[in-house]
Amino acid sequence: MRRPTIRPALMLSSALVLGSAFSALAEMPEDVTHFTLDNGLEAVVIEDDRAPVVVQMVWYKIGAADEVPGKSGIAHYLEHLMFKGTDKLAPGELSKTVTANGGSDNAFTSWDYTAYFQRIASDRLPLVMGMEADRMANLKISDDDWQAERQVVLAERAQRIDSDPAALFNEEMNAIVFDNHPYSRPIIGWKDEIADLTREDAIDWYDTHYSPNEAILVIAGDVTPEEARRLAEENYGAIPAKGEAEPRMRPQEPTKQTERRISMTDPRVAQPRMIRSVLAPERNAGDQEKAAALTVLADLLGGSTQTSVLGRKLMLTGKALWVGASYDGLSLDPTEFTLSLVPPQGSDPAKAEAALDEAIATFLKDGVDEADLERVKTRIRAAQVYAKDSAHARAYDYGQGLATGLTVEDVNDWPDILSAVTADDVMTAAREVLGEGGGVTGWLMPEPPEEPMAKSAPPKPQTPEVQG
Repeated sequence: MRRPTIRPALMLSSALVLGSAFSALAEMPEDVTHFTLDNGLEAVVIEDDRAPVVVQMVWYKIGAADEVPGKSGIAHYLEHLMFKGTDKLAPGELSKTVTANGGSDNAFTSWDYTAYFQRIASDRLPLVMGMEADRMANLKISDDDWQAERQVVLAERAQRIDSDPAALFNEEMNAIVFDNHPYSRPIIGWKDEIADLTREDAIDWYDTHYSPNEAILVIAGDVTPEEARRLAEENYGAIPAKGEAEPRMRPQEPTKQTERRISMTDPRVAQPRMIRSVLAPERNAGDQEKAAALTVLADLLGGSTQTSVLGRKLMLTGKALWVGASYDGLSLDPTEFTLSLVPPQGSDPAKAEAALDEAIATFLKDGVDEADLERVKTRIRAAQVYAKDSAHARAYDYGQGLATGLTVEDVNDWPDILSAVTADDVMTAAREVLGEGGGVTGWLMPEPPEEPMAKSAPPKPQTPEVQG
């Protein structure tokens, strides 16, 4: 399950090497093919014959933010149950078969999607595609499996969330940043609601949402577009769509007018840390320019210890042990722009926060240094080029983009849009997310040391009683 902790500063598409001008948006790369089957299954094929390996991903456009109140965790719970077999496959057989053929597989759930993948030798693609199509259409959840797997999920929550003060703190932050939108609830679910999930809940979620017309198939690696399409038609083409795909309508977050603060203490915390989050726009189909400016802004402020704005002003001067900025625009609805800070050991956290505020105010007043901007954009271009070496990463780019409402063309265009970001674009975005009002600042603190008990006064000597 993809953890909703501090969001990474850059989630960059690697669809093609960056061009130098935004005016001519990217055409479809020669190694990328896009088609849709008659049953509505959208497919992307990324041909890469450098190694005899292929990655298959199936993304369902349904996630934790689509759950109904009281059923938190059902999207992730069903992800677990998807490995429990079909009439053809015994529980766990899919993963065992992939491993026996020298491959690997896994799955992950987010607020906006649930995805499954296998990485295997390319001549085994028909095998894994057949098994993935089988569980898309014929999942079998036995009376024994659903209860045992619910305990597994509860144990996972206990291990990854309840035993980790940083994860608990992030849950508290999300619940305040998003006090109306369902991004406020944890992807894994609230403990008490997980414990109440039933087999019927899982079957209903599967029957309602696991349909080819609500899924995206991405195949990347040593396969031709013609062969991939033939296999997709053979394995997925006969699966009927379960009705029309409905619009994903969710309660939206109202505009915030006031600053909010929270503080959480935990004896397991060794060093104070601060997170400040503010609502920020997401990448939208045909409208990614503001998200691109925010992506560049996050890297400019906190992408490097040595050269970022906050790194130079706070870390290199000893005012912070660590500082960062992050933004990930790949979400269906508005997301977060986040600043993070760890003060020096033994220092006053309030002074570190004040130094951060001063650095931000100076940046908003002075603007972007053009040399810094070009350095950041060069680093982004390099990351884009290097990412092309990974078929899995490219598959992830297209899958996540399409699952959060973008088109293939949007994924293709993203590098050019990033390349076209100007200093004015960055400052416009900065004023929107770094200005006053609407943010949530949270501190995760160690428990203060216990006060020594005051010494009590010695008892007064008692006067002996004289018996009369």
